[in-house]
Amino acid sequence: MSENTTPAGINKNLLILHFTVFIWGFTSILGKLITIEAVQLVWYRVVIAAISLFLYFKFNKNTIKVDRNTLLKLVFTGALVGGHWILFFASIKASTVSVTLVCLSSITLFTAIFEPMINKTRISKLEIIAGIFIIVGILLIFEFETQYTKGIILGLISAMCASLFSIINARQVKKIEAPVIAFYELSGAFVWITTYLFFTHGFGKGMVLQNSDIGYLLILGTICTSLAYVAGVSVMKEFSAFKVALITNLEPVYGIILAFILFGELHKLKPGFWLGAIIILSTIFLYPVAQKQIIKRKTR
Repeated sequence: MSENTTPAGINKNLLILHFTVFIWGFTSILGKLITIEAVQLVWYRVVIAAISLFLYFKFNKNTIKVDRNTLLKLVFTGALVGGHWILFFASIKASTVSVTLVCLSSITLFTAIFEPMINKTRISKLEIIAGIFIIVGILLIFEFETQYTKGIILGLISAMCASLFSIINARQVKKIEAPVIAFYELSGAFVWITTYLFFTHGFGKGMVLQNSDIGYLLILGTICTSLAYVAGVSVMKEFSAFKVALITNLEPVYGIILAFILFGELHKLKPGFWLGAIIILSTIFLYPVAQKQIIKRKTR
């Protein structure tokens, strides 16, 4: 067993992942506080994140050279990253922080389906079952929270994009350092979003920031994006994309607690939301237990 795969190393990465997920939970709060629309918001986010990572490389004198094929892959993956964030913030603005975060839990099912297809491995029945339970939770939320239909649909598509780029990154991080992946993917997101804004005449009044937006965007672009993105990618050296997606489902817990403290959103949500949320969170916590039991039976 190598140094990187010791229990201590894995526990360290697990702590890093949980801390990263907590930061992602705070991201949704910033999305609610920032006044500009989702596309412009994400444009500012990726600009700040890419610049901060570039300065990191310059300060540490690290190389960011990659071959042409890798560069193209990372830049195109950046389209998924940018799309995920745009849809995520659009979902928040069309519904609530809590609804969006729980919809994001569908990443688990998307990953359980897409990861074996992309990596050409056998589909895990347990992962599919876990994903189905999470979808049941989503459907309960959808049924009882029909006034947020648009926000729920946007949140689900956002989760699909997140699942795809997470699987891609889990493969890339085996060959490329996490900060380099983050830099090129965020730069790629900048290119795609800039192109979109240019052709849709989005560089106008919608780009104007309020004073409060500047501070929130700086926090979002540096701590919640460049730092958290690098951390989230780096732990994939030890964990599968599904394991990362499963733990990422704790993001609703952190986000909903923060939303309650800052916005008092709990009174807006009906019983169906909470029933669905309980099913989702129970699945997250029970999955590792079920996985261990299956492994024990196979080794008998």
